[in-house]
Amino acid sequence: MKGFLDYLHGNSVFHKMHPLVKIFASILICAAAFCSSNYFFLLGIIVFNILIAVIGNGGKEKNGLLLRTLGILKGLFKMSVFLFILQLLAIRSGNAIFSIGGFAITDVAVQKGLLLVLRLMGATLPLSILISVTNLNDLSNTLVTVLHIPYKYAFTFTSAIRFIPVFSSEMSGIIESQKARGVDFEIKNPFKKFGMILPLCFPLLISSVRKIESTATAAELRGFYLRTRKSCTKTYPVKARDIIFILLSSALLAGGIII
Repeated sequence: MKGFLDYLHGNSVFHKMHPLVKIFASILICAAAFCSSNYFFLLGIIVFNILIAVIGNGGKEKNGLLLRTLGILKGLFKMSVFLFILQLLAIRSGNAIFSIGGFAITDVAVQKGLLLVLRLMGATLPLSILISVTNLNDLSNTLVTVLHIPYKYAFTFTSAIRFIPVFSSEMSGIIESQKARGVDFEIKNPFKKFGMILPLCFPLLISSVRKIESTATAAELRGFYLRTRKSCTKTYPVKARDIIFILLSSALLAGGIII
């Protein structure tokens, strides 16, 4: 899931939407995933997220959003397998459907495990997809002009999102350099692999501090403390597509509550 929050350029309907509408809609979809306990409804939310990725992927000129979404879904599936097994081992209530010695897998454990997996996928996908088609400068401007959030807080929020793929790329570079020195990270034992990756966090921390310091200096040179709500000259009107998408997201939330 490398670079899963990088902005992907495009000209799709989701690229043209109001930045706050996309963020608010993603929150509604996430809430719908947590409100519903119906497996088919949760599968429908996952399919709806994939449909958003297909539309946002563009026409003839693909921007890679669909491939990124499928990559995120693959990573979530791997995590979900671990969580599902953990639920099977932890939940002891319900009727036993499979027994080995004194250990039994119950129907409640399977139901809770599936529910957790589907909710995880349905709630994680929308924000990552819609952030990928949202210019963070536009998001920062709308937070200041529409929600009247002070610029320094809006800048901090968008900078945190912007630094996530940067840190991911830095970590990948450190791992690649260690592989070039003969370190083998392709081991199956997750605990040994974690023990090998943990020491690499120290050079990542040092490089991160340097990047943060250089970014802070660059922001000050560009008049960071002089920015106000009036400094933004670009307008972001709410159009019919924004209202339709909010209504669809609200309908999903209402459906999740009702079902």
